[in-house]
Amino acid sequence: MIPASLKQAVEKTLSQKFNQQVTVLSQQPIGGGCINQAHKNDTSAGNFFLKWNDANAYPGMFEAEAKGLNLLRSAHATYIPEVISTGEAEAKSFIILEFIEAGKRIKNFWQDFGEKLANLHKHSSNSFGLDHDNYIGSLPQSNKTHSSWTEFFIHERLEKQISLAKDTGAITDSVIKQFNNLFERLPEIIPSENPSLLHGDLWNGNYMTAPDGAACLIDPAVYYGHREMDLSMTKLFGGFSNEFYESYHSTFPLQPGFEKRIPIHNLYPLMVHVNLFGGGYMQQVRDILSKF
Repeated sequence: MIPASLKQAVEKTLSQKFNQQVTVLSQQPIGGGCINQAHKNDTSAGNFFLKWNDANAYPGMFEAEAKGLNLLRSAHATYIPEVISTGEAEAKSFIILEFIEAGKRIKNFWQDFGEKLANLHKHSSNSFGLDHDNYIGSLPQSNKTHSSWTEFFIHERLEKQISLAKDTGAITDSVIKQFNNLFERLPEIIPSENPSLLHGDLWNGNYMTAPDGAACLIDPAVYYGHREMDLSMTKLFGGFSNEFYESYHSTFPLQPGFEKRIPIHNLYPLMVHVNLFGGGYMQQVRDILSKF
């Protein structure tokens, strides 16, 4: 049930956006995950997607998501939902997005998806990181900029998650030592590349089929990083079609040895899962570290 104050805030926001009186006609709940509540809002100005949560628990989350979505949209590489607005209503934070009516997949869906992600990754920056921090799931994600990918990966990705795991007792000193040993070798393992504009959380739950039948990216954790991070994460929970990877490689060829580096890049999302869910994810981390 959406609080009345939130419904009123949505109506006010949409009315200001479209310069006309907008009324919410109905609101239907949609699976929003464990962090946010999500609803389809049928209004007098059309359908919109609404996500909301506790503003005190996740300060600035939706403002950061809006910036990330707008940055991805500015690349004009693939379908990204339009951001309508963000706001707060009685300690509830919300974001209003274009509502994506899923279409029927085009025949070359995976080939098209791979090509478009490659074109997104061709958008670069002078440094690794971003001009603002954001979130990965419900965890804060630090995007302090670095000129070196390995320095960024170590200090802003892995060390931040190691510190969280240490605070909760989820990681042992022996595993931390393994991480430190790996850090010394990273410059020789990971090839240098220019920063790429990344989705940042690209697993198979964060894309859908757009109205035009092509892939639409949702729920990003945007930053400029090594493009193998996005590609590695696509393989973490089942992987995408082989056509996707073949199309990506033909559009923006990967450097030799990518497959061997996948586990290293996936240490970051795995450590995020350790800190969010615990359980067997730490064993996966140990298995990877033991190989390097």
